[in-house]
Amino acid sequence: MAEATQTRYRVEGMDCASCAAKIDTAVRRMPGVTDVSVSVTAGTMTVKHDEVSDLTAIAKKVTGLGYSVSQIAGKAALVAKPKQACCGHDHGDHSHDGHDHAKHGEHDDHADHDHSGHDHAKPATKDAVEGLHGHDHGPTNGPWWASKKGRLTILSGAALVIAYAVGHLMPSIASYAFIVAMLIGLIPIARRAIMAAMAGTPFSIEMLMTIAAIGAVIINAGEEAAAVVFLFLVGELLEGVAAGKARQSIQSLAALVPKEALLEENGQTRSVPAESLAVGATILVRPGDRISADGVILSGESAIDEAPVTGESTPVRKGVDEKVFAGTINGDAALRVRVTATAADNTIARVVKLVEEAQESKAPTERFIDRFSRYYTPGVVVVAALVAIIPPLFLGGVLGEWVYKGLAILLIGCPCALVISTPAAIAASLSAGARRGLLLKGGAVLETLGTITAVALDKTGTLTEGKPKVTDVLAFGHSEADVLIFAAALETGSSHPLAKAILDRAAADKVAVPAVSDAKALGGKGVTATVNGKAVFLGSPQAAGDRIALSAEQTAAITALNDEGKTVSVLIIGDTLAGAIAMRDEPRADAKSGLKALTDAGIKIVMLTGDNKRTATAIGKQLGIEVRAELMPEDKQRIVGEMKQQGFVVAKVGDGINDAPALAAADIGIAMGGGTDVALETADAAVLHGRVGDVAQMIDLSKRTMGNIRQNITIALGLKAVFLVTTIAGITGLWPAILADTGATVLVTINALRLLAPLRSA
Repeated sequence: MAEATQTRYRVEGMDCASCAAKIDTAVRRMPGVTDVSVSVTAGTMTVKHDEVSDLTAIAKKVTGLGYSVSQIAGKAALVAKPKQACCGHDHGDHSHDGHDHAKHGEHDDHADHDHSGHDHAKPATKDAVEGLHGHDHGPTNGPWWASKKGRLTILSGAALVIAYAVGHLMPSIASYAFIVAMLIGLIPIARRAIMAAMAGTPFSIEMLMTIAAIGAVIINAGEEAAAVVFLFLVGELLEGVAAGKARQSIQSLAALVPKEALLEENGQTRSVPAESLAVGATILVRPGDRISADGVILSGESAIDEAPVTGESTPVRKGVDEKVFAGTINGDAALRVRVTATAADNTIARVVKLVEEAQESKAPTERFIDRFSRYYTPGVVVVAALVAIIPPLFLGGVLGEWVYKGLAILLIGCPCALVISTPAAIAASLSAGARRGLLLKGGAVLETLGTITAVALDKTGTLTEGKPKVTDVLAFGHSEADVLIFAAALETGSSHPLAKAILDRAAADKVAVPAVSDAKALGGKGVTATVNGKAVFLGSPQAAGDRIALSAEQTAAITALNDEGKTVSVLIIGDTLAGAIAMRDEPRADAKSGLKALTDAGIKIVMLTGDNKRTATAIGKQLGIEVRAELMPEDKQRIVGEMKQQGFVVAKVGDGINDAPALAAADIGIAMGGGTDVALETADAAVLHGRVGDVAQMIDLSKRTMGNIRQNITIALGLKAVFLVTTIAGITGLWPAILADTGATVLVTINALRLLAPLRSA
């Protein structure tokens, strides 16, 4: 049996659910094709097929429907791979010395991944039938009146006005004038209907529209037929504009990356295309410039505005060895940056790719409505036929009057608004989330998030910063300033997390750090050196106790800090116990408010950590959260399973590596992290900038989206029900009937676009 692969295409010209359904049906019938996923809002199609499938024939089938198609560059990806739990790695979460030592540390850049982006698409075929499909990208790529659809709508409208003028001046030929006006708009619609029927979609909106218009002419309602065709074209044009808004909301992210970069080579800088930057290259980023690639700062320190990528409004101060993202804005100082990802693999390119793929993944509600519409549309045709035939044959009704009503019901019954109600809301929601750094991998994830009743969170790097900070400086025999100065002097040049914590505090307090000599590291005990002619030791309380006697008061102070989950280093200057420095991995600034947002929503929260019980309990008490500590990865997985057995719908939040088993076991796995491969490509969802409050925002976004979908379904079915009753009662006719379809579709799309509004802060 041939191994299954998948190929992705860019499809231009889709702006409604009818478009996607026709393409799906046509391609699904091609030899070797096993599955098709089409996203209207992303303008993409993914085809799963065997290796002997004719990709050119598949592309021609789509262009035959009137769309332009290009294959997204990159080799076809193998499918049907076994799902691995977050890279399949089990990295443990054990702590030594009271710290979960910074699990976010060093992920590979994975520059060799094949994330072949979105710009290098090569046209698969160009023989699209001109004018066959009225939808095109005009409304999204330029003014609506410059598109083919816009021009056709204007021409149809002008013909209708002329027909009215001719009918007023020469009533004898009025009917012919309206037929001509109708045909100007109907001929392209009818051609699309025929092609769709030949491709396996006989009950398309174009077919219903064609039957209704021709039927109206036959019963001498040519004036209304022309008006209905014009209103249909206007409705489709509005659909294209509205659908383009959702498409632009995520595609505009790609435009954030500058086209040019300042490449540094041999001490000289020159301007080069940003897409040509290779991994390992060094670029110069001037103050006020957008950063042109993902990278690590080699020199310089500046405030970085990350709002374009993460939605975080406050600039983040970053220095040497810290990561920066393409598209973010450098603030007040020049930076030299080493490139860590190519243009096709940078954070923004991967976000766009992931959101587009997520939009192709149908939610349960969407799949149900798709199945429903397959039976609904033929049912509408049958009902319309019965309305047109039964009253005249059996109830003494007037044939022309009931045929007219049957034709109106054809227009009312089109399922476009109903079918687009769910994907429009989900696409807008996925885009809104992505612009805030919230990545959701598909509609099913988005739906499930709204039902979450319990959240289990990792500690280090999730609830805490992932690196220790100085929390207390105790002065015994010297001043606090002296304690910090001498400790920083001994730690200068060290890369140990505790040493960095002391050096960061010294830098923050702007103390002058003296030079040292004769520095020696004492394995497992501490470090010694000569500072300003004095012998200085910095190390653990136990090692300090071997050198000098600690008073009961000093021991009690150190013990109290240890009981708070803090690591204490003791400083001895000469023969004097100078003081002590306490450090701890502190909670994120937003952790407490983020957890409160979850509890306010009625969600149970619990901390699952491999850290020691004392440290975890201290952090848990500070945050007011239930704690389960000293856990192996399999323990976390077991606890998540137990919570599910108790009836909870569980989300597990972690860094995406050592929490792999628990992330896989949860109903929803959420990876925290700053745009690493793991955070973006594992679990079900990812929080790019790691704010705890964003988990609550994800859940709130899900609830808002499901509410929006219910509103959309109500609008779609409600308008149809109203017009169905008024049509049968003889109150409304053909042209209001078209409003029940295109009008409802536009309303549903506009309602879905409300989800693009800024998210509420947690």
